[in-house]
Formats: sequence, C-alpha cells, structure tokens
Amino acid sequence: MTLDELEKNLSDPWWRLTSGFLYQILIKGDEETEGLKAPFIPNEHQINFIENLWYRNIILKARQLGFTTMIAIYYLDCCLFGKGDTRAGMIAQDKYAADKLFRDKVKFAYDNLPPEIKARFPLARDSASELLFAHNNSSITVGTSMRSGTLQYLHVSEFGKICAKYPDKAKEVLTGSIPAVAPNGIVVIESTAEGDEGHFFNMTETARKKKEAEAELSQKDYRFHFYPWHKGQEYQLDANIYITQSEHDYFDRIEQACDVKINLLQRNWYIATRDNDFQGSSELMWQEYPSTPEEAFKKSKEGCWYTEQFIKVRREQRICTLPVRTDVPVNTFWDIGNSDGTAIWFHQRVGMQDLFIDFEEGWGEPYAYFVKIMQSKGYLWGKHYLPHDGAHARQGESKNLSPQQMLKNLGLTSVEIVPRVSELLHGINQTRVALMNDVWFDMDRCKNGLKHLENYTRKFNSHAQTYTSEPVKTDGHSEAADAFRQFAQIRDQVGKTARKTSKPAKFARTFS
Repeated sequence: MTLDELEKNLSDPWWRLTSGFLYQILIKGDEETEGLKAPFIPNEHQINFIENLWYRNIILKARQLGFTTMIAIYYLDCCLFGKGDTRAGMIAQDKYAADKLFRDKVKFAYDNLPPEIKARFPLARDSASELLFAHNNSSITVGTSMRSGTLQYLHVSEFGKICAKYPDKAKEVLTGSIPAVAPNGIVVIESTAEGDEGHFFNMTETARKKKEAEAELSQKDYRFHFYPWHKGQEYQLDANIYITQSEHDYFDRIEQACDVKINLLQRNWYIATRDNDFQGSSELMWQEYPSTPEEAFKKSKEGCWYTEQFIKVRREQRICTLPVRTDVPVNTFWDIGNSDGTAIWFHQRVGMQDLFIDFEEGWGEPYAYFVKIMQSKGYLWGKHYLPHDGAHARQGESKNLSPQQMLKNLGLTSVEIVPRVSELLHGINQTRVALMNDVWFDMDRCKNGLKHLENYTRKFNSHAQTYTSEPVKTDGHSEAADAFRQFAQIRDQVGKTARKTSKPAKFARTFS
C-alpha cells in the first residue's frame, strides 16, 4: 500500500473499522491461541448495527456477540480521527468490569495500532480510566458513571444488570450520564435481559413498540436493535446431542415465528449450552440467548424467590380469567406496612382450589382508603388475615390502636392474626409449596400482584457476587409477596374452615 493509498483509506471511516488493518483485539481462541490478538473485522451483527446506527440506540442481544468490543473501537476511532474536543464515555456495571473494559478493549486497541499510525496520536494523559489525545484534545473514558461535562458518545454496557443489581447506579445513568450527551450525540445502551421490569425493560419495550409500529423517531427516541442467538453462525455444534420431540417443537415454533431456519448443528449447540452451561435451565437460556424479544424477558431476575414455581403455574395455565363466585366468601390476606405500602390479596376457596380473584395495593394510604375500595367491590366477605404485627398498637395512631382494631372499627368483621413464623425462609418455603399446588390467579385483576410475586428478589451481595437469603424490601415487590405469604402460612387452616361448595364452572379459555 502506497502512502497516498494509505492516506485515502484513513480518510474513510468504513475502511478504518472493517479492513482489519488498523485495530487489534484480544481473542479467546482455543487452547493453543488463548490470549492472542487478532485484527478487528466486524461480524455480521456488528456490521448490521453500524449500518443502522441512530442518535439513541438500545440493543437487546444474546451473549458474546462482541458489541462492547465493537463500540469501544468505534468510539476510539471517533476520538482519533474526528474533530477536536470529542468526548466519549463508556459505563460498566462495576469497577472491575470498567477496569477490564478499559484495559482489554480501549487501551489494547490503542497500544496495538500500527506504529506509524500510533505516532500520529500521542497521549496527553494516560490514566487507569482515560486516554486524552494530544493532537486534538479528544478523550475516551471508562467508568461506572459519566455525569460531569458534555459527551458526544456514550455507551452503557449490560444496563439490565446495572438496573437489577445496582439501582442507584441505574438512576445515576438515567439522571446524570445520558443527559450529559449532546442532542446530536450518540448513545448506545446494550444488555442481555434481567427480568420483566426496571429501566432497561421499560426502555426496551418502548423502543420495540415504536419499531413494530414503524413510528418515525426523533433524536430523543431510542432505536431498537435485537440480535438473537439463532442469527449467529458461531452458535453451532457438530456433536451427537439427544434432542427430544418437545425440544424440536420449540425450535420449529421459533422458525415459524421468526421466519428463520434453525439447523441441526444450531439445535445441538442450544441444547448442549442449556444443559451444560446452565444446568438445564431454560429460563437462563431465554435470558442469555433469547430467540425472540419477548422470550428474553420471560425469565424473572436471577435471585427471584419463586421463579421455578411460576414456571409450573404458567405451564398448567393457572393464570387465566376467573369467575367471582357470589355465593362463596372472599377472604383477604394483608401486608400492613407501618411506613411503607399495604397490599391485599382477595381469595376464594372452592372445592380444593384456592382462587385469587383480586389484588389491591397502595402506599401511604390510611386503612379507611382500603376499606372503602373493598366495600365498592360488593363481595361476600369471609375472614381478613393480618400478619403477626397486626395486633400491635401503632405509636402515633389515634388512641394507639392496633391495625386489627382499627379495621374492626372501620366495619370489617372476622379480622384474624396469622402467627409469626420462626424464620422468614420457612414462610417463603411454605409459599413455594402453595404455588406448586392448586392455586389459581385471575390474569387481569391480579396482574399487578403477580408481577410483584414473580419479581420478589433476594438482596445481592456485590462483594461476594452472590445473592443472600435476605429479601429486597425497597423495590415495591415485598408488600405483595408478604401479603401472599400470610395465605401460605395458614393454607391448611383456610382449607379446613372453607365452606363446602360444588366445583366451579369451567374457567374462560383465556390464559396468560
């Protein structure tokens, strides 16, 4: 290549990014090539993304498709060859991930530029998290937040995990880092899924619906990019893997839904990965290697208490349209927070079935508020069950009455107290047992309560990088879960005292 040819090529951003001449990356390789470097040549997913880049971008993806590597090199290229004073920032979920991203992707790519090219771009500052270039005062920084200054480029890696494990950091990204990007700058948020709630889920769903509606996007709107596992040719395995008929049926459904062909080698890879890497967990495969955008969020967050139980509930179609029996008493199960929320499940026992027909919740509302709602429903009331502290007088309340007495004064009769369990885990295990049995939910009236139950989560210990046995109490899910636990703790008693009735009419054939 002559000097003139080189200069012409260097003026072409596409050539710089795709030729493999300029940038090197670390590769995993095999046993003989582990840790070696290789020219960066973008794969088909990365090329598709670059071709469809927008001002604001959100990527829902399968694992290990190389988007963080590609974006690091793209941002580095913009700083090296762009106009002066360009600022690029990359956010990782924690300090370890940020240090690794900077060292192995940004700094590695710069250090391994061809010597004659690197000499053109001397560093004015080389810290553990930032490269500042002397030739044009542009910089690229990696950290866990990017609040100060104005950015032209921002990348947020694994935002779903940040939302799930570090909610304060997620809020900082939304309120500080993203607003720091210039209106005509570029934001890329990418992640695998982490449950069907939270900022990443909400942003993804908004962008996906706009794409489905073919809505025109403003510079503030996020463009939705989805990259499933079956579009990656690297996800194939030439081996003798046993695949059941139901598993083949699953792949066939995905082929039809996505208009793709999933060959035998791809099916082998999927089953082997699920069974060996994830101990047979379909939920983890949905999360880490989704086939469709909807499937990515089928798995509740890692660390949720009742994931396996709700798989069984949904498989048995026990979330459906339930009739309300006017001749059967309605029991209620409460969580009565002193300073936080109140949640109420409405229950009928019909034959051997426990039917949850309704759910209500509120924060900071007096008991009279909930009693008024109950009176408007017109149900035939049975018993009202409060947690163990429902008999304790509340300081500051009128005459220091207990919740039990206050509810009685408001007109509720048969208000009973559920005995306290010796350990919270015992109550949670009783809830797991209850959910595995003949418990049904109305899909519409219980929608919010079900979302809380499925997302009731253990606290994450960031130091040990594991989930504890202590539940999260600050995400709005624990009230509904604690209220439902009151039912589980006295389920046998409720069954014994329930009125004997005939079996209900067949439920409407609408399922969630």
